[in-house]
Amino acid sequence: MNDSALLSVGLPIALAIIMFGLGLSLTPGDFLRVVRTPRAVFVALTLQILVLPLIAFGLVVVADVDPLIAVGVMLLAASPGGTTANLFSHLFRGDVALNVTLTAVNSVLAAVSIPLITNAAIGYFDAGDTLGLQFGKVVQVIAIVLVPVGVGMVVRRRSETFAARADRPVRIFSILVLVMVSVGAILGERENIADYLQEIGVVVTLFCCASLTLGYLGARAFRLSQPQAVATSMEVGIHNTTVALTIALSVLDNTAVAIPAAVYSIVMYVLATLFGILITRSRLVRPATPHDVTT
Repeated sequence: MNDSALLSVGLPIALAIIMFGLGLSLTPGDFLRVVRTPRAVFVALTLQILVLPLIAFGLVVVADVDPLIAVGVMLLAASPGGTTANLFSHLFRGDVALNVTLTAVNSVLAAVSIPLITNAAIGYFDAGDTLGLQFGKVVQVIAIVLVPVGVGMVVRRRSETFAARADRPVRIFSILVLVMVSVGAILGERENIADYLQEIGVVVTLFCCASLTLGYLGARAFRLSQPQAVATSMEVGIHNTTVALTIALSVLDNTAVAIPAAVYSIVMYVLATLFGILITRSRLVRPATPHDVTT
């Protein structure tokens, strides 16, 4: 499976199309919105880029998982949020504009944070004899994450009509790719999947629950509004697992590393839905507080 053209060529191309679709949904104003809501953006990005990897690290160390699986969890933690977070934020009355800004900024930062965190994990868990994210591969990560986004933004600026028409097909394509790659990764490790699921199932579930809860309560602790807290929760809890899967399968060329992202891509939708219902209902039964102000 690792040597197939599907993984070495097809998957990076598929991710490039997905990131191109993300670029079609962005404008320079989405980045400039950081200036208007600096505290909300700072809180969300700090939670996602700094705190989340620490939580993931703690979970894999305590669970004492296989080194390759541990690297996969850290890669997952380093992956940015995606456009799916925007959808969930919309469903549960979050600040979607904040989600768009966070996705835009974090997609740029991920080009740096993913190689740093992944290489640190490879070194710590002594997986260097199997894995390696050398300079050339780092450039590859940057290329497949950033370049398509930039191209998409340029295309949108020149033709908003095309960007609007392409939005739905690209979203559908994204879902299909995620499903196929997740299933493929699991089937590729079918001989070990029972052991892996037993080993990683609880870790991934706890990580998702911690991510959603951290995003929401962390935002509220810093006195962000309820919509901003919902947006932060979804951005921190819902990852662009296609990025993690592509790096694991195409760049690192290791199916085991992809297992955490494959499992998470299923778990996160279920838990994000339940969490969204929970915080929405709890919000409806309690009165507004002084925290519910836009920052």
